[in-house]
Amino acid sequence: MEIKILGSGCAKCKKLEQAARNAVEELGLDAEITKVEDIMEIMNYGIAMTPAMVVDGKVMLKGRTASVEEIKKLLAG
Repeated sequence: MEIKILGSGCAKCKKLEQAARNAVEELGLDAEITKVEDIMEIMNYGIAMTPAMVVDGKVMLKGRTASVEEIKKLLAG
């Protein structure tokens, strides 16, 4: 599983990245989490507001952060 956290590095982006890491750990998933800060790459996903989370190429969250529990539900879905 490939998870990308899209954002400029703001506090909300960091919070979403940490929540995603916690969710992956709690679920015991084999996932690679990367942080994408390049604005052109972010725009390629059609994201207007960050933070956002992309899982295996699909935008799962955008314009907000999420709790560990919400992310776990999205990843297990």
